[in-house]
Amino acid sequence: MRHPQMIKTNKFPQVPGPIGIFDSGYGGLTILRQIRSLMPQYDYLYLGDNARAPYGTRSFDIVYEFTLQAVRYLFEQGCHLVILGCNTASAKALRSIQQNDLPQMDSQRRVLGVIRPTVEVVGSISQSRHVGIMATSGTVRSTTYELEIAKLHPDIKVTGEACPMWVPLVENDEYDNPGADYFVKKNIDSLFRRDPEIDSVILGCTHYPLLLNKIRQYMPAGVHVIEQGRYVAESLQDYLRRHPEMAARITTGGNATFLTTERAEEFQQKAATFMGEPLTAERVYLG
Repeated sequence: MRHPQMIKTNKFPQVPGPIGIFDSGYGGLTILRQIRSLMPQYDYLYLGDNARAPYGTRSFDIVYEFTLQAVRYLFEQGCHLVILGCNTASAKALRSIQQNDLPQMDSQRRVLGVIRPTVEVVGSISQSRHVGIMATSGTVRSTTYELEIAKLHPDIKVTGEACPMWVPLVENDEYDNPGADYFVKKNIDSLFRRDPEIDSVILGCTHYPLLLNKIRQYMPAGVHVIEQGRYVAESLQDYLRRHPEMAARITTGGNATFLTTERAEEFQQKAATFMGEPLTAERVYLG
């Protein structure tokens, strides 16, 4: 279902601005952390829609609506380039925004996702040509990974495993506690029962890197665990190299600003775990 009432034609700031990073919650911070590590010279503006998280169980229409609101907000703050650091938003909203909304809002601005960069590298990693996707229920149901991998690597068989408890484990600071073991082992075992030939597993949710200790503990020996942050960062660096006109629209003060739709104090406490350092945030309102 389209929402034409959400498409406005007001002008956005045309002066250079930061790179926008959007996520429904905290997971996109793992993407921002990798991007900043690779390209510390740029300014970044992170927006977490924590008040309405999680997106993983929401419908396509709602995810699209919320994501478009966030993209518009970041454009209004001066961002010319926005990264959807959220697999659910990338799966359910990115294509519609790119094809239908950007031409009407501002054809010179860009919105990129986290799925395509991961898909591009998996072909060079998997030898068995059997790949697993561990993600939220919404991302798995969207079959976006299967469709994107089929375009680039039609010989690869993809098996998706929904892990509905993994995000709550991370956001409730249980990711490194014994209580996480049951759910991590359960989903990994389920994936490999369905396809024992899998040799590479994509972590299709930006929260999951915090569960890496548990994931590696229960993952079969020799299986490649593919985190998105590194590949998204490298892909963005390559994109800016190939599009100097976009790079020229990004400010280079080396700063990062954090916005949330939840209480700033709560965001700051949890976000520090994802970023590996303390930070200050401001509460904003979307919609």
